[in-house]
Amino acid sequence: VQLQASGGGSVQAGESLRLSCAGSGRTFSRYGMGWFRQAPGKERELVAAISSNGRATNYTDSVKGRFTISRDNVKNTMYLQMNSLKPEDTARYYCAASGLGVAVTTSHYYAYWGQGTQVTVSS
Repeated sequence: VQLQASGGGSVQAGESLRLSCAGSGRTFSRYGMGWFRQAPGKERELVAAISSNGRATNYTDSVKGRFTISRDNVKNTMYLQMNSLKPEDTARYYCAASGLGVAVTTSHYYAYWGQGTQVTVSS
């Protein structure tokens, strides 16, 4: 599956953004999906993950209550709604697909990656 992330931008703290990840191919609905981010000088970290059917999700603690992951398997698209953005959310955000179908939290299990989209939050 090929993935294309979009929706990043530069915003002020407290504002919102919605990221999208469009997938190619008819098997999109079989993949567990995730959003990861990497800031300069820091390791890549999981932001959120969602199972293939969208019923199970996982979030890193720092975004719980602010970010929502979702997917539309008809449109072959995954989303990340980001509210109440903080400067520490600044990073390049990547979407990824895992053949495991569940909401995988470990990057090792993600075989397919998009090119990333930059999110910059200023105070």
